[in-house]
Amino acid sequence: MIELPVIPVNQTQRKPDWLRVKLPVGKEYRHVRGLVDEHKLHTICESGNCPNMGECWGAGTATFMILGNICTRSCSFCAVATGRPLPVDLDEPNRVANSVKLMGVKHCVITSVDRDDQKDGGSQIWAETILAIRRESPETTLETLIPDFKGQWENLDRVLAVRPEVVSHNIETVRRLTREVRIQAKYDRSLECLRRISEAGLRTKSGIMLGLGETEEDVIETMQDLYHVGVDILTIGQYLQPTKAHHPVIDWVTPQQFEKYKEIGLKMGFKYVESGPLVRSSYHAEKHLFDMQ
Repeated sequence: MIELPVIPVNQTQRKPDWLRVKLPVGKEYRHVRGLVDEHKLHTICESGNCPNMGECWGAGTATFMILGNICTRSCSFCAVATGRPLPVDLDEPNRVANSVKLMGVKHCVITSVDRDDQKDGGSQIWAETILAIRRESPETTLETLIPDFKGQWENLDRVLAVRPEVVSHNIETVRRLTREVRIQAKYDRSLECLRRISEAGLRTKSGIMLGLGETEEDVIETMQDLYHVGVDILTIGQYLQPTKAHHPVIDWVTPQQFEKYKEIGLKMGFKYVESGPLVRSSYHAEKHLFDMQ
């Protein structure tokens, strides 16, 4: 198989031009920006410095992180702090629901840190947050980007029982690099999580980061694995190193290679593929509510 070129990081000390981001603009973005500032609302869009914040807010999509900002895992790609989390905030579902209502969010993406310290993995707060948003904003559709709950599937079932429109769990990287990149995670456990989501009859989504040292064959193998467990929606984007202490960027994947992966994915049978340097898990999330026939 012929691989399209990538640019090794050691050949360039600056990001390629295709990773430059336009400043957020537009009436809808300015409206949401004003609400966020006025009411001191918190979104992962801001704290994660997402390159697509302006576009997503303009489309009525926003992403919220629940269960605190300290994770019990220490993935080498992630900028979220690792340590002993604070106690679960039982009022958090109501506060998130209020934020969604104030912002007029049309499609809400919820994600969280891993809470391996909790017997239920945080799944009760997950379920209550979904129900609270539905109560306050019944027209808002929901996507949940969930952890693997350490393979304790009764906790996954608690989230699936409230039937969010899309359920996502990111595989993050290829099988060969999982131990290096996702230290406490397991590749096959993530596949099993996704298989269970699909078998529950829910729109199933996953994502991969590129530039960590994977080959084209690695990526295609992972795409095949995801398709075979029933994933409907696939996102593929460029990994960007948060700090010098995190996993280095091994190479910059070209837009042409991302386009090639999109074509491969669609031919493979995925119903929707977002593939590009700036693509993140929630990119164009509102467009993923396709007909599941």
